[in-house]
Formats: sequence, C-alpha cells, structure tokens
Amino acid sequence: MKTAALISILVGTLSFSLNAKDRLVIGAEGKRSIAIVDPSDGNKVLWQHNLNGPVHNLHLMPDLNLLTQDGWKNIIEVCLSEGVVWSYDAAKKNRTKANTPEKYEIHAVQRLGNGTTMIVESGSSRIIEVAPNGKLLKEISLQVSAPNGHSDTRQAHKLENGHYLVAHEADQVIKEYDPKGKVVWEFSIPLFGREPTKGHGPDAFGGKCFNAIKARNGNYLIATGNGHSVLEVTPEKEIVWKLEQDDLEGVTLAWVTTLQEMENGNLIVGNCHAGPDNPQIIEITRDKKVVWSFNDFETFGNALAVSLVVDGDTAAAIRQKLNVSN
Repeated sequence: MKTAALISILVGTLSFSLNAKDRLVIGAEGKRSIAIVDPSDGNKVLWQHNLNGPVHNLHLMPDLNLLTQDGWKNIIEVCLSEGVVWSYDAAKKNRTKANTPEKYEIHAVQRLGNGTTMIVESGSSRIIEVAPNGKLLKEISLQVSAPNGHSDTRQAHKLENGHYLVAHEADQVIKEYDPKGKVVWEFSIPLFGREPTKGHGPDAFGGKCFNAIKARNGNYLIATGNGHSVLEVTPEKEIVWKLEQDDLEGVTLAWVTTLQEMENGNLIVGNCHAGPDNPQIIEITRDKKVVWSFNDFETFGNALAVSLVVDGDTAAAIRQKLNVSN
C-alpha cells in the first residue's frame, strides 16, 4: 500500500497488512497527549506531543501529519517533525449569538479530499466545513432531541457519497444525513432487555454510541460505547453480527470506541475505561478470536478513547520520518 493511499482512523476500511514486528500504535487522550508507540519494542514511545485537554478524534493523513483536538474547542494539525502546523479555534471562528450556546464542544473532525476540514459541534448541533483559512464553506444542522454541549455527538464521518454518518451519544442513535442535512438512515442502539446503569467502566451499561463506519460489504459497523459491543447492521436495520462484552476469551469490553476494518476482514476494536487488566485495543477475527491485543497503561492510562493501528509501508514511513528502525 502506498503512503498516499492512507486513510483516516475511523473512516471506512483500512488496507494494512499484518506484520506484528512492523506494527505501530498511535493513540490520544489518556495522559493528555498524542503518542506513537512501538508494541514490538516493549511499547517504547517513539514520539509524543502534549495536549491541554482530552481527545475524541484522531486522523493520520497522507503526509503523515496528525489531525486531532487540543481540548474540546481547538483543532490542530501536528507534523511529526515540526509540531503544530495548522489550528482552528472554534471559540473564535464562525461564531454568532445564534450558534453559541452556553456549552459547546467538538468531538469529531475530518480532513476532506479537497483540503477543507469537516468539524462537528455538539451543543450548537451542526456540521460545518471550513477552508484552510477557517472560512465557513458549508453548514448543516444536526437533528437531536435536545442539544447537549458534551454529548450531541461522538464520532462522525463524511462518506464517499457525500453523506455524513454521525454517532449521537445522548440520543443513543446513529444517523446518516444527506448533503443537505436530511436523515436518510437511522438506527437506535438497542439495550437488549437490560436496564441502563451509570458509570464508564465494565459494570456500567447503556446505548451511548461512540462510532459507526460503513463496512466494505455496505453494512454499518457500530461501536456502542457503554453498550460494550460492536454491531453489524444492514441498511434494512437487521443485526447480522454482534460482538458482546464477554465474547472474547480473557477480555472484558467496557466503552467500545475505535473501529477499523482490515482488508482480511478482521476488526480492530478500541476498549476504553476497561481497567489495567484488559487490553485497550484488540484485533479479532469475525469468529471472535483474538489475534492481537495491546495494553499500555503507562502511556495511555484508562482513557484511550481513540487509537490507530498501522502496519506495512505506512508504519515504515513513520519510522523513517522519526529516524527509528524496527
């Protein structure tokens, strides 16, 4: 796979070939930093950039820069060798009285193919697209039951067809919007007969979905957050596959976040708030066998909300840029 073909952490499928020796993990949040870690070398930290606040989104771009957050209102693009090369302050840019509620936060961003940046705001309940200079180019309203500055959304992705796939945490529903903001598909997270319980760890439970991506087969893969599960749902809203909390031998799922679909059909799943005895990232087969797992509590703690696993040419390019060998 050529570096130029690299796509971001949570959008669709990833085409990396598995070579555990080459594999790198990029993660954010935990101890308020972004870090690149080498699992084959005792989780050695190869690169780290300190942040001022938590993160719920992270993208690796074709030039190996990282697009992420520095707290809930500031978006940054970080070069591995030069530091921050672009930023967007949502507290100052494209704000009016009408779109500035008492509380508003950003939990999803995405650099689009034309160089613009998609930004999803909770509280103001909108998706915007901005030019590199921050100029507002597009805006659509999100449909939420009651605006929530922290929980309107978690992950959101602009799809190849121009639609937006949004995980609405507070409303516990996945919605797909067309380019004009019309909801064309939605799926409410089922509780399967259980009562919700508060908290973030394995004993909590609910439908506070974190993420959804489109699988290569056209179905939707949904990380249910504190539902402790991954669901595969058809466009007709039938659940055709499910990974539950205790399906994986030796692993307890807590807040399920990151999803990557590998070329061989395996899934990489983020497992946040699961405690030090559980892996933070797991690669599984579709018959629910663990083929690889990652746990680095020293670097990422109990709040590794977003992570990206890279292999092959992409990992080699990162190593070369950082001037490290495997």
